[in-house]
Amino acid sequence: MSDDQEKLASQQMLPAPESNTTRTPCCSQLKMFIVALSFAFFSKALSGTYMKSSITQIERRFDLSSSLIGIVDAGFEIGNLLFLAAVSHFGAQLHRPRLIAAGCALMAVGSALTALPHFFMGQYKYDTLIKSSSNDSVSITPCLESGKQLRHLENHMRPGTEQAELPMWVYVFLGNALRGIGETPVTPLGISYIDDFAKAENSAFYIACLQTITLLGPMFGFLLGSMCARLYVDIGFVNVDSVTITPKDTRWVGAWWLGFFVSSAIMLLAAVPFWFLPRSLPNLLASCMQNDSVLHAFALGFFPSLKKLVCTPTYFLLLCGSVLKFNSFIGLLTFKAKYMEQQFGQSASRANFLIGVTNLPAVAVGIFLGGVLMKRYKLSVVSGAQLSLATSFAAYLLVITQFGIKCENLQVAGITVFYNGSVRYMVQVSSDSHTLFSPCNDGCSCSGSEWDPVCSENSITYTSPCLAGCISSSGFGKNTVFHNCSCVQVSPPLSGSLSVSIGQCPRSETCSSSFTTYMTVSVLSSFINSLGATPGYMVIIRCIAPELKSLALGIQTLAMRALGGIPAPVYFGALIDLTCLKWGTKKCGGRGACRMYDSDMYRAVL
Repeated sequence: MSDDQEKLASQQMLPAPESNTTRTPCCSQLKMFIVALSFAFFSKALSGTYMKSSITQIERRFDLSSSLIGIVDAGFEIGNLLFLAAVSHFGAQLHRPRLIAAGCALMAVGSALTALPHFFMGQYKYDTLIKSSSNDSVSITPCLESGKQLRHLENHMRPGTEQAELPMWVYVFLGNALRGIGETPVTPLGISYIDDFAKAENSAFYIACLQTITLLGPMFGFLLGSMCARLYVDIGFVNVDSVTITPKDTRWVGAWWLGFFVSSAIMLLAAVPFWFLPRSLPNLLASCMQNDSVLHAFALGFFPSLKKLVCTPTYFLLLCGSVLKFNSFIGLLTFKAKYMEQQFGQSASRANFLIGVTNLPAVAVGIFLGGVLMKRYKLSVVSGAQLSLATSFAAYLLVITQFGIKCENLQVAGITVFYNGSVRYMVQVSSDSHTLFSPCNDGCSCSGSEWDPVCSENSITYTSPCLAGCISSSGFGKNTVFHNCSCVQVSPPLSGSLSVSIGQCPRSETCSSSFTTYMTVSVLSSFINSLGATPGYMVIIRCIAPELKSLALGIQTLAMRALGGIPAPVYFGALIDLTCLKWGTKKCGGRGACRMYDSDMYRAVL
């Protein structure tokens, strides 16, 4: 090579002499990327947590068991698992911002697909004998004519069995899986992009800020879930005043579909900025990586790189710890709102609202402070691991105390108490529908599968006005009152009234106090646990070779999805199903969604 050629080559390899003209655009583009990635993280977190907040609504709308809804929820993890390893390994050598943009767009399509079944299922119909308007002036006689009325209502209110037999929940599963596929490039490629082009001392702070902003997504996701759960599922298509159930009723279904369209629009907006960001920042990556021969070399190096990762003791131990921690976290998050409904009598709307405004802000503050501690005290890998372990253990001890925070089972005639009101635990025989029948309702021709609860003044709930032995009614809609109820007479009411009102009996005041204690412990444990999140994350990044960062993050996410994200909702749901005391019935027959759980067993499971 001639001297001129060598001089030209060396000039091409060196940075431009004017440092200000190169450094400023580099920093500016990096900041733009961090802002765009923060919004993408916010958007995907909002979409994911909205799915979690809608679990109860989807379960009731599609008449699914908790184990089956767990499979539907795990669709996201399954889709993510299919492409995560490949995208994490090869994506770092391609145009990372545009791959993230494509992923955001795909998540938007998945969210929209999840909501589409609402428009093909027809209006939601629930079993009830209650008149929906004042035009229905004829008094209902549940006990004497219940058999005729139930047959009439089934023919009048329910859609045809051919529609009910369609597995419409499959579209929810597919949309969730598609959203999981789209999420694949966002986290590993985004984090590795920042760590590649940011100064080493700033990476922890940037990632902490990123994770903190990300937690606004779950906060708004649960708040969106709270708002949609408060709205009736067919809002805009039916007269809401004709709906005779309330958000606290176990038959209530909120507008679960609405939030998925909102999250879809937000994900589309998140995709836009990444199309205009560069593949790499100046002087840090060579553009020759695009040729096929280099990609082929990386393909051959995948398994040696994977072996090197697994054989790194620190990384392997942290990986196992992350899997165990994520396993419990995902199971709890999936059914936390439902637990608050069943254990403490909260509506789905209020449960989601409280999670969004109490637990998640505490987690956000904890993660941010964890990043500040790493930067302020310049914690080493060992110190970061110790902090992460200490906070996790302290949070675990706090969570154990929640086992003693409880509310007693509702007094439901034929399920948890006898019809005479005597407090005798009957959970062991409650699965037998014959326990719902008593001499006081023998002549009523009632159905043991119906769930149309009414409450007497002695705080005993009856599963239907027919099973309460009521023979007349007054009022209409939510103000309906059933009178002359023979089963209420068996258990003397406080005021001598033989009437019942619609809906389950409310929880006691002591239950409200227990719920306050539960939320306090929950918020405190969330804060302590989140303090070690950023140090633990940085330990994983720093304990492996720089060229393996993207693959290490991808494998970590892959393991958590495969061993935690997929099985946890399913086996948590299966265990919750074991605690069901009263199952609903599908429109076409068969077991539907659970209407009531054993509070003590449910608390032990979750």
